[in-house]
Formats: sequence, structure tokens, C-alpha cells
Amino acid sequence: MIVPLWTPPESRISSARLTEFIDLVNKRYGLGLIGFHDLHRWSLKTPGLFWRAVWDFTGIVSSNPVSDTLADGDKFPGATWFPGVRLNFAENLLRYRDDKVAIVSVLENGRRKEISFRQLYKNVARLAIALRHEGVVAGDRVVGFMPNIMEAVIAMLATTSIGAIWSSCSPDFGINGVLDRFGQIEPKILFSADGYFYNGKSCDSLQRLAEIVNQIGGLKQVVVVPVVNETPAVAHINNAVLFEEFLHKTESEIVFEQLPFDHPLYVMYSSGTTGVPKCIVHGAGGTLIQHLKEHQLHVGLKREDTFFYFTTCGWMMWNWLVSGLASGATLVLYDGSPFAGNGNILLDLIDDESINIFGTSAKYISALEKEGRKPRDSHRLDTLKTILSTGSPLAHQSYDYVYRDFKADVCLSSISGGADIVSCFVAGSEVLPVFRGEIQVPGLGMAVEIWDDSGHAVTEQKGELVCSKPFPSAPVGFWNDEDGSKYSRAYFERWPGTWAHGDYGEVTAQGGFIIHGRSDAVLNPGGIRIGTAEIYRQVECLDEITESIVIGQQWQNDVRVILFVLLSEGVQLDDELQQRIRQSIRENTTPRHVPVKIISVADIPRTISGKIVELAVRDVIHGREVKNTDALANPEALELYRDLVELQT
Repeated sequence: MIVPLWTPPESRISSARLTEFIDLVNKRYGLGLIGFHDLHRWSLKTPGLFWRAVWDFTGIVSSNPVSDTLADGDKFPGATWFPGVRLNFAENLLRYRDDKVAIVSVLENGRRKEISFRQLYKNVARLAIALRHEGVVAGDRVVGFMPNIMEAVIAMLATTSIGAIWSSCSPDFGINGVLDRFGQIEPKILFSADGYFYNGKSCDSLQRLAEIVNQIGGLKQVVVVPVVNETPAVAHINNAVLFEEFLHKTESEIVFEQLPFDHPLYVMYSSGTTGVPKCIVHGAGGTLIQHLKEHQLHVGLKREDTFFYFTTCGWMMWNWLVSGLASGATLVLYDGSPFAGNGNILLDLIDDESINIFGTSAKYISALEKEGRKPRDSHRLDTLKTILSTGSPLAHQSYDYVYRDFKADVCLSSISGGADIVSCFVAGSEVLPVFRGEIQVPGLGMAVEIWDDSGHAVTEQKGELVCSKPFPSAPVGFWNDEDGSKYSRAYFERWPGTWAHGDYGEVTAQGGFIIHGRSDAVLNPGGIRIGTAEIYRQVECLDEITESIVIGQQWQNDVRVILFVLLSEGVQLDDELQQRIRQSIRENTTPRHVPVKIISVADIPRTISGKIVELAVRDVIHGREVKNTDALANPEALELYRDLVELQT
């Protein structure tokens, strides 16, 4: 029997939002559901009743009552959620208008600002009027080339209050990376900061902004938020004005445009490492109800909580975090390096801001462990009740580290989804045990399974992660895809009527999930499918290895496994270390997983959101062109993998 690393105390279960929700469902429908798994089965059996209960429980605001929850529920794509309902996304995020702190914004250089829910509403109102004066109407696009600061949230809320569509990139994107995204959707207004702080330096955005503005046709206004300088010079940028000058001078009530449930809200982007990014359009109602479900029923978010996620405005976790306003929680935004302040800045935030729910990446947790940090000894962490992790699979040893050296009494929830659904397929649950290496549960209302190659659901066997029934946060489509053919090809081509997400994983004996990597990066030596995360888990537990990337090289009518390692300072890749790497992989996986070649590299290429790019490296070693290096944070690193002598024999 597998022993859990953490079991929730009865006091946490009894006070959980999920427990409260189950009681509501049981009373309303005369049921006897007990616990999460009963609820999950019921949510799939009766999706209309489940999502209507979520609507009522989370108090979604609409201008007309709900008459129907799901139409054409047998069509995927094609199902329609909450037909006839009219609502506004921003109105739901601004439902609280009191003096409780809504947002705390902290920059790497220590600058801190806060704003109450009342002040947030007033600032959004002033900006919404300004946008309307510029002719912004429902369906227009407004974009942000912004750091993770409260003005980005205000701009998004003002935009969506009108029914215009918001899209954002982080300010470390290059010119072509921004144009590849914003250029496709033709925005009317662009928000930008003058710069940002990262790794002890101030970085200018205005030079790139000027070039970007010159190449996007149809822009009516560029609004610049001072971050690095109090009064940045913007005269050289076409149609530019400072944020405070753009705001309307008088206060008034916000006119929240009432729009259909699936009215476009966000444009998100695929990574763009294999071509021009896909523009994924998400609807207001689906995004709202899915986020409320995940925040309240999975994470357990309450009004009194303080909620943090380390993210940029170019990653879907920013959109996910900001929806926490709809639950009345206080958001903590941070912009800068996660390792500023001698590596303590995020840990300091937990104590300084009394953070209850702390979201980060698997790589951050791994990096703390590599550095030998013990947050439980250096910080109080007395308010911390949940740690969320995403971005890449959380290694088994990282679970051990959290409970040994971070905090023993905490719910560690690894979660996984993507920009494709602006939410999660598999997630955590504060009312269930945490098992080593496992994502706790499938999302409520999400028919998530692992399928083998013939399309049959399997347990304790690796396969493709799919969702076999419709869910509200599926995209409403792709931009400039009038007949929906690109959308269908992206997710439904392999198994019509079933969403194939492109993740390679398995369902465990406990009913949890393990993600083994992206399907398109799966290795295939001798016809055996191997998820890359299976190898990373064994390699990166060694102190000598900072990080690694593994790919399959075509070789003599087969595929051989090639492992590249980024070594810790002062370490050499000698025969003894190579032997220990191979031994660790062989003992904990299979002989097929053992790399034929292990090569030391000085850097590992990654996207701007921090994800390593196995496909780009695979293309380089095979002499193929990498189509879109502007999607990378460090494109120069690709040259380290080109024409390697070690790969010629």
C-alpha cells in the first residue's frame, strides 16, 4: 500500500468549499454523494446539473436568469453552454467593491503598491470611459505588452467591461515575437510599460515598442505605464500617451456590456516554436465558470485568502490568477526574477504578504532543492496552506523536498492544462491525500482519461491524455479560422469527438495522474514510447546536474536517446558521472530509457515562459530549420547543438 505524503486534517475537510458544495448538491438533488470522487462521477453523468450548481454556488452575475445549461451536449466541438445567458466577465471580477485589499503589486527592486476593491473599481471605470472615447467597442482587440503589474489587470478589466478582447505578451518578448502575436489580431489600443526590472537590471521597452507600433496597422492609441522612469519620454512613439494622462478625469459607474456566454474574452497563443503561433480565442463565460470551479472547489480559495502565482503576462497562469478577484481574494503580483534578494524574494513574499496559496513552477521548486534551501528553517510560512506547481511535471523527489524542507503541513497540488483551455485538465484537491509524484485528481466536470493507441481508456499504462466530453472552457475557436478546420485539426483529428491534448501520461492505482511529457516529444527507441519527463526525474535528482534536455536522434533506421546536461558549477562530465547517470536511469526506469550519448552543454534553450524546447533541439541536431526563434528566451543556445561531432558516430 502506498502511503501518502500528506493527508488533510478533518478540520480542513469539514471547512472546505468542496465539502460545502457537495452538501448543496446533495440537498438540491436528493443525492448522497460522499467526497470528491463521488462528485466527479456525478459531474460527468449529469454535466448540465453540475455546471448549473457551480454557477449558483459561485454566485455568477448575469443580466438574465439561466434557463438552460447545455445544448447539443453530444457534439464536441459544437456543444453550447448556457445558451441565452448574458453576462460580463469584468462585472464578475469586480463584484466586490469594499476596502479590502484587492491587489498587491511588488517589483523586483522592492517597490510595492496596493489597491482596494473599491479603488480598483474606480480605476477600471476611469479607464473604461477613456477606451470608449477612443472608439473601443465589443469585439475590438486591446493588447498589453506589459510586466505583471496592477495596471495590466486594470487594463484587462476595462477592456472586457466593454466586451472588447484582451491579449497580452510579457515585455521580454522580441519584436518579431510580439508582431507574430499581436499582428494577427489587429489591436486598436496597445498598453505597454516603459520597461521592467529583472535580475538586478532595468530593461527598456520603449525602443522595441516604437518599432512594434510602426509595424501594427490600425492602432489608434499607445498607452505607456511608467515603471522604470517616473516620466518616460514617449514623443518618438506614434500616438503614445502616458497612463495617467489617458485615464478619464471624472468618476462614474461602469457600463458593463451584457454579452453571450461564449462572447470572446481572451486571445491566447500557442508557443510558436514550430511556426507562427496559433491564436486561441476563449469565451468569457467558459473562462469564468471554469476558473471559479478550479479556484473554489479544487484549490479551496476563499474571500479571506491571499493568492499568489509566479507568472508573466505572457503565460496563461496570469489569466488564471487574475480570476481570483471573482472570489474576493487578495492577489499578490510579482514582476522580476524569482531568485532576486539572494534567492529569497518569493519566500519573503509568503511571510510579508501572509500568502495562503502560493503558485510557482516545478523548476523553481527543483532549483530551491538544488541550492540546499530549507524554507521551513529560514521563513515562518505560518499562513501557507497550499503550494501549486505547474509549467512542467513536478519530479517525484520534489514532492519529498517540499514535505521535508519546505513545509510539512501543506497541500502540494501539481496541476496541468494549458493555454489551449486556459485552465486545467488535472488538478489538486485540498480534501484528498497527496501521493508522491502524482497529480491528485481529474478536473471536476472534465472527462479526462488516458487512452492507448486504439482509443481505449487504460489505467497504470502510459498513453494519450484525452477529454471525451465537452467542457465550458474549450476555445470558441481560432482567430481567422472561419470554418473551424484549424481548430478541429489541432485537437479532434486523431479521435473525432474527443479532445486529444498532446500530453503523454498515465492514471495511477490511486486515481491520480502522472504526466510524462508532451506527446510530440516522446522518444521511440526500438518502437518503445518513452516520455521525456521519465528521464528528467532520474537525472535531475543528481546534485551535479542543474538541468537537462533529452531528444531522440534518428540513427541507423531507429531512434537513439541523446541526453544533454547542464552541469553544476565546477562539475565535469567524466566517466564516473556518466556511469551514475546511466545507473540512476536504468535502475528506476528501463534499459530502453538509458541514453546512448550524454553530452554537456552550456545552456538549454527555452521559451519565454520558461519551458524547454525539445522539438527545436531535435530539429537542430537533424539539420532542420527552427521556424520561429523569436518565441525563445535564449535562441542563441540552439547553436550549441548544431553539428556536434559527438552525434556523428
